[in-house]
Amino acid sequence: MKLNELQNNLGAKEQKRRVGRGPGSGLGKTSGRGQKGQKSRSGGGVNPVFEGGQLPLYRRIPARGFNNAIFRKEYAIINLSDLNRFDDNTVITPELLKELGIVKKQLSGIKILGTGELTKKLTIKAHKFSQSAIDKITAAGSKYEVI
Repeated sequence: MKLNELQNNLGAKEQKRRVGRGPGSGLGKTSGRGQKGQKSRSGGGVNPVFEGGQLPLYRRIPARGFNNAIFRKEYAIINLSDLNRFDDNTVITPELLKELGIVKKQLSGIKILGTGELTKKLTIKAHKFSQSAIDKITAAGSKYEVI
């Protein structure tokens, strides 16, 4: 068998319906579109949400709520357990974290979360800290600084 000899199985492909072709097809003259009117024209038809001139649903429903999403601040998050890879007395800055690939994008800043334990004495500089992170940092004898 060669690539140029490949064929579909019998009945696998249905022939295209040829509308507007003679009396035998059953779809001659108006091609199954009926007579006259918007839906019979080429390019005709109505928008799926059109309700015949009645006030559409999307306009009948009250506009509610307020969305401030475009002004939302999104922080790159790091857990305390991720900082144990550094040596004692290291000053951890956002630039250092980005350079080592711990943070891919800084976004609106870096936030340190309190997941895991901190075993090293470090100085951590970040834009935000969770309360649990602050408690664990001070308990470990480390320092934190809000930029």
